[in-house]
Amino acid sequence: MTHKYIITAFLLLFSGNTLLAKQKLISQRVDSLMKLMTLDEKIGQLNQYTSDWESSGPVTKDGEKQQQIIAGKIGSMLWVRGTEQTRSLQELALKSRLKIPLLFGLDVEHGYRTIMPIPLAESASWDLEAIKQSAHIAATETSACGVHWTFAPMVDISRDPRWGRVMEGAGEDTYLGSLIAAARVRGFQGEGLGNTDAVMACAKHFAAYGACEGGRDYNSMDVSLSKLNNVYLPPFKAAVDAGCATLMNAFNDISGIPASANSYILRDKLKGQWKFSGFVVSDWCSIGEMIQHGYVSDKKEAAKLAMNAGTDMDMESRSYVNNLAALVKERKISMKIVDDAVRRILTKKFELGLFDDPFKFCNKAREQQQWNNPAHLAFAQQIARESVVLLKNDKNTLPLRDLKGKKIALIGPLVKAKSDHNGSWSFDYNDDDVRIASLWESLQQRVHDKADLLYAKGCDIQDNTKDFSEAVQTAQQADMVIIYVGEHRGMSGEARSRSDIHLPGVQEELVKAVAATGKP
Repeated sequence: MTHKYIITAFLLLFSGNTLLAKQKLISQRVDSLMKLMTLDEKIGQLNQYTSDWESSGPVTKDGEKQQQIIAGKIGSMLWVRGTEQTRSLQELALKSRLKIPLLFGLDVEHGYRTIMPIPLAESASWDLEAIKQSAHIAATETSACGVHWTFAPMVDISRDPRWGRVMEGAGEDTYLGSLIAAARVRGFQGEGLGNTDAVMACAKHFAAYGACEGGRDYNSMDVSLSKLNNVYLPPFKAAVDAGCATLMNAFNDISGIPASANSYILRDKLKGQWKFSGFVVSDWCSIGEMIQHGYVSDKKEAAKLAMNAGTDMDMESRSYVNNLAALVKERKISMKIVDDAVRRILTKKFELGLFDDPFKFCNKAREQQQWNNPAHLAFAQQIARESVVLLKNDKNTLPLRDLKGKKIALIGPLVKAKSDHNGSWSFDYNDDDVRIASLWESLQQRVHDKADLLYAKGCDIQDNTKDFSEAVQTAQQADMVIIYVGEHRGMSGEARSRSDIHLPGVQEELVKAVAATGKP
C-alpha cells in the first residue's frame, strides 16, 4: 500500500513538473515572438473581426479583411466555421511577416452538429457529469470543424424570466449555476487545450448582465456590491477556478461604468484577486457602444478606457485597431498594458498548438467523422430525457397505457413543428441528414398500428381562433388528447425578451376550450 502512495505521489510530482516546464517554454516563446513584433502587429492581435459569411450580429462588410490578415492587423475571427473556411483564412495569416496564426471563435451554446437541450433545460437534469459530457461532445464536433474557441458557457444568474437569454444559462440559483459553470468549462476544455477534442471556453457576460431591468436585453441594471459579489460573480469565479481560458464582457454598466471599462471587475477582481491568466474579449461592439451609454464621446476614448481597465481583445468595434497606436504615442496607454494583453492572447495560441501546426484543427476526415456521430446522437437523446420536467400528472394520466384500438388527438400549433425543437442559439443545416422529428412523426413511429392518431392545429402560435371548433371536435372524437403549445424558437434568446411570458396569442384559450371536453 505504501508503494502505491509513493508511485502516485511521484506521478503527480512528475506531471506537475512537466506542466511547469511546458508553461515556462511557452512563456519563453511568447517573449521571443513579442521582441520581433511592431506596435501595429501587437495591436492586430487585439483586433477581432467577424467573417462575411454569417454572424450572430450585424456584419460589417470589409473588402480589405484578407489584406489586413496578411498585414498582421487581425488576430482573431468569429463565425468562421468548417475546415475549408478556416484553412483558407489561416493560409492568409501564414503569409504575414511573423506568420502568427488566427484564432477562430463561434457561439456554440448547446451543441454544434448534434443539438443538445438548451442550457436551462440541461440544468434541470441536476446531472453535472451529463452536462460536462454535453459540452465535451460540442467541443469535439466544434474543434473538428476548424474552430478553436466557443463563446460559452453563459453563466449569468437571472431571476427575471422575461429576459430572453435565460435559455442560455443555468437559472436563478447561484450555487447550482456555479457548479454548472465549472462542469461546462471542464467539458469544453477536456483534458487540456491543444487536444483535438477541446476548445477554449469563454465564460460570459462579465458581469451581472442577467440583472437587466425589466428583463429587457441590453438594458441598464443596478445592483449593490453585496449582490454583485454574492449572486452574480460566484459562477465566474467557479469558471476561472476550473481553468476557463477566456471571459467576455457584458453589455451593461455596473454602478454607471460600462463593464468593458470597469476596472473593479476586470483589474481588481478578475486579474487581481482571482489571478486570472487568460484573456478578456469584449462582446460584439461593446467597447464602441460606450458611446451609446453616454460614457465616452468617441471610440478613441472608449479604447483608452477599455484597454486600461483590462479588456484585452476588441470584438468588431474597431476601437483598438484604429486608435491604440495613437494612444500609446500620446502616453495615454502604457506599452506594459498593451504587452500584457498581447501576451495573454499569444499564450493561448501557443497552448492550442497553433504555432506548431496552424492547421491542427483543419482535418477534413475528422470533420466528416464527427458529422452525425451515432454516439453523440444517442447521448443527446439521453440528456434530453433527463432534462424533461413533469410539473403535474393529474389523475395519473401519464404514462399512456393500453393504447390498442384507442384514438389519440394531437392538438396545437407545434404538433408538426420541427426546427422549433432546437431552441434558440442552435445551428441550421440545409442537408438531408438533419434528424429533427415532429411530435406527430415521433408518435406515428411509436404507436405503429396500436392506436389511431388524429390531428388539429387549433391555432397559430401567435394568432388565429378560426380552427378552435375543429380542435374541439377532434378532441371529442378521441379517447385522450395531447396538446402541444408554446413559443417558436425565435421568441427566446438574445434580443428576444418578452414583456408577457404567458402562452403567446390565443393558445391559452385553445387549451381551455379543449380541456372543457373532459378528455384526459
